[in-house]
Amino acid sequence: MIPLDATLSDGIDQLVGVFRDPRILLGIPLALLGAVFMSFGAQYQHRGVQKVERLSGKTTGGLSRKQLTSLLTRPSWVAGTVMLGLAIVCQLSALSVAPLILVQPLGAIALVITTVLNARVSGQKPTRQSLIAIALCVGGIFIFVTIAAFFATEHVVTERELWIILGILVVVVIVFGVFWVLVRRRAQALFYIMAAGVIYGFVATLAKVVISRAQAGNFEWLTMLCLVALLAAVAVGAYFVQTAYSVGPPDLVIAGLTVIDPIVAVLIGLLVLGEASTAPAWALIGFVIAGAIATWGVIQLTKHHPQVTADGKPAKPRVK
Repeated sequence: MIPLDATLSDGIDQLVGVFRDPRILLGIPLALLGAVFMSFGAQYQHRGVQKVERLSGKTTGGLSRKQLTSLLTRPSWVAGTVMLGLAIVCQLSALSVAPLILVQPLGAIALVITTVLNARVSGQKPTRQSLIAIALCVGGIFIFVTIAAFFATEHVVTERELWIILGILVVVVIVFGVFWVLVRRRAQALFYIMAAGVIYGFVATLAKVVISRAQAGNFEWLTMLCLVALLAAVAVGAYFVQTAYSVGPPDLVIAGLTVIDPIVAVLIGLLVLGEASTAPAWALIGFVIAGAIATWGVIQLTKHHPQVTADGKPAKPRVK
């Protein structure tokens, strides 16, 4: 006869996701709060960037060094930066208690909030096509998170996995850097959004790695290298984000970041960190379908956003 406690122990070992560790659900409200801060921060930063461009008279070729410095004197941009700082704190707190593939996609709720805020500021109501695009973004992410909640698991990150992540990051930064040099004079918002989204996907991954290794008391030179790479990626990604604000409306920027960022982070979580190693084949197929739906939503939003379709380029918002 098998002892009851042994049977329960074997059953618990077979559970995954929230069934095995209900604590990971704490990451959901923290991630949602971070999304709220991200929405307001994006709106205020966008206002600051637009004001600096209007005063300097330079609106093409990306933000110059002088314009970047001028942002520090704009109260709206500083307020937005503080809010984004709070969003980062919430996101890091969420990552400390929950798997990357569960927490990171929840930032998509910021898209809904930012859309409402931008409609009030710009005076342009979302079109039917843009609302459908937003629904695709949020719906795809919602499906993804639901599946992840049941099958996401965490594992100890090995040194081999860390080197793989750092190596891919170096290649990504070089590729986007080369493209930026070649096309920055004529680059559209989508390029900067994609660049920022991909790089910030690595930022989220490295943040998760550093937090996990610190919690395990494994804070050595390789972890420090990851921290340095994280800070460098934040700086590069921040430039692309600010430039995206100068050539596109804030809800379009947020749409790209809250879809591309988690897709990249999730791909790393799935393929490198093994956070869905216990997921069945149908769940992996669900991940692919949900990600495709969300990505298609971003592409459609770039085509049908009211500020883009008004005259072929983003309409200038009312800057106060």
